[in-house]
Amino acid sequence: MESANPQLEYERRLQSASTVKSEVDRLEAKVGNGRVAVFFAGLAATYLVFVVGVLSPLWLVLFVVSFLALAAWHERVQKACHLAHQRVRWYQLALERLEGKWSGTTGEKHVPENHPYAFDLDIFGPGSVFERMCLVKTGVGEATLARWLLAPAELDVIRQRQQAVDELRSNVDLREHIALLSSDRLDGSHVGDLNELVRWGEAEPMLRPFWLRWPPVLLVAFTFATIVSFLSGELEATPMLVALALQSAYGYYLKAGVESVVGPVERKAQQLAVFAGVLQILENEPFDAPLLKQLQKDATTAGRPASQLIARLGNLVAWLNATENRYFATIAPFFLYTTQLAFLIEGWRRICGRGIAGWLDTVGEFEALCALSAYAYENPSDPFPELCEHGPLFDGVEIGHPLIPDKKCVRNSLCLGNPTRVFVVSGSNMSGKSTLLRTVGVNTVLALAGAPVKAKSVRLSPLAIGATMRIQDSLQAGQSRFFAEISRIRQIVAMTQGPIPVLFLLDELLNGTNSHDRKIGAEAIVRTLIEAGAIGLLTTHDLALTHIADQLGDQAANVHFEDQFADGSISFDYVLRPGIVQKSNALALMRAVGLQV
Repeated sequence: MESANPQLEYERRLQSASTVKSEVDRLEAKVGNGRVAVFFAGLAATYLVFVVGVLSPLWLVLFVVSFLALAAWHERVQKACHLAHQRVRWYQLALERLEGKWSGTTGEKHVPENHPYAFDLDIFGPGSVFERMCLVKTGVGEATLARWLLAPAELDVIRQRQQAVDELRSNVDLREHIALLSSDRLDGSHVGDLNELVRWGEAEPMLRPFWLRWPPVLLVAFTFATIVSFLSGELEATPMLVALALQSAYGYYLKAGVESVVGPVERKAQQLAVFAGVLQILENEPFDAPLLKQLQKDATTAGRPASQLIARLGNLVAWLNATENRYFATIAPFFLYTTQLAFLIEGWRRICGRGIAGWLDTVGEFEALCALSAYAYENPSDPFPELCEHGPLFDGVEIGHPLIPDKKCVRNSLCLGNPTRVFVVSGSNMSGKSTLLRTVGVNTVLALAGAPVKAKSVRLSPLAIGATMRIQDSLQAGQSRFFAEISRIRQIVAMTQGPIPVLFLLDELLNGTNSHDRKIGAEAIVRTLIEAGAIGLLTTHDLALTHIADQLGDQAANVHFEDQFADGSISFDYVLRPGIVQKSNALALMRAVGLQV
């Protein structure tokens, strides 16, 4: 059983990894020095054998064998050394995450245009939830995690993910094993995307008819025999030239088919090795959670583990990449090397190609679960939310923002549902209004993805989130901030026609228009959303908007944040209080920076 304290566990593992790193570094230096010493000793022995003549040539055999053995040993030690360095860095990054520092893939490429909350809630982008959580090794794992954070799952799916994440939570060894599958960076980057292989695997046969597989073997054998006969003087050059011409013509005839077979997989040996490695880890682990067992079942084809089948393809691709060696590349055409490998790869594709899509989905889901489990392990006090069939409902007790360190995080409680469907949040600048909206939104995203939440407890129903936190004007699109905001609000209102109730998070609602239009428009928008079954929060500096709560009766309530300004400095406690804020700090702040107001 792993330590319940991730800080202590990571520190223990880092110390162990650092010790191993120091040992293999010393061994690598010794073996490297020994290799150099044997090389120069061999040069001296060569001089003594061929110039001085005092040693038998058999001594050279001893030095050559010794040098080759040391070279092979040195290569293995170098790999162990690199792995030790990677392991040390992995746990250094883990400790940095606990300190609130992380860097990696930010995931913007996965966000569709005009997504209703992805950037508003810092789910994607620099310093985002995605960057914090994305500890995957494959492109499909990254895409799967992004998809989970972009849209809520069904309740049954969320419950299955919760069980799987809870089981994986303490399995630090498993996550380390996946992280060290390749020599890629460990800060959230991953090996290349393999989605192109799906189209390749499902394509029609590219080298047909299949009986064309055998002529290359016969042609190479014939060509090799004529070359040997020519070199030995048994035949003239004509048979050899004819054989080479036939071989070249055959290779040219199949060129297009060969390129279509090897092109999509060429130079993907490392990606395939990682793909197979993740599958092998999944296949070999004993799991109890139904979702993990189903993934294990999905990783088996006709009784054979998918990892073995992918590893077979990876080996063929590795052999294909041997032609990148300029020395081998000069003789490979004489053996129709690429053509023969293309037939072997085509044979693999005909049998296994249509399974690639399913295997990629399996790897993506498993890696996404592992990413959530790492987040859960590193936040041991965060519980899984209670999922409710009926809503709309968001009931959070002592909820905090998941990206704010515990030492700085101030937690608040609120319940949206029945009867209160909207909170109007007032308060001064920097008092915590926007952070409250993001706290509710981010925890909802995590909850509906299958992750734990930062709270004492959360009860919620399925919710579709719409937010206006980062609305900007656009010079290129010719849009003002106000127009961009009302366009997003129109999108949120349209979402209420969908099957899932909406959670709206409206920051400084209609801030870009005059007070009269703002008051009328804001009240109409909120009333429209509430009547359509939505729940949510809106923040405002304009105290006139706080009267929206009076118009909606029990369905709305005013809450606020306060500040204290003394001796030219301002402070906040970020505690949510009932009612309307009674003071503003705007004028005091202006005077504090030297403005004459």
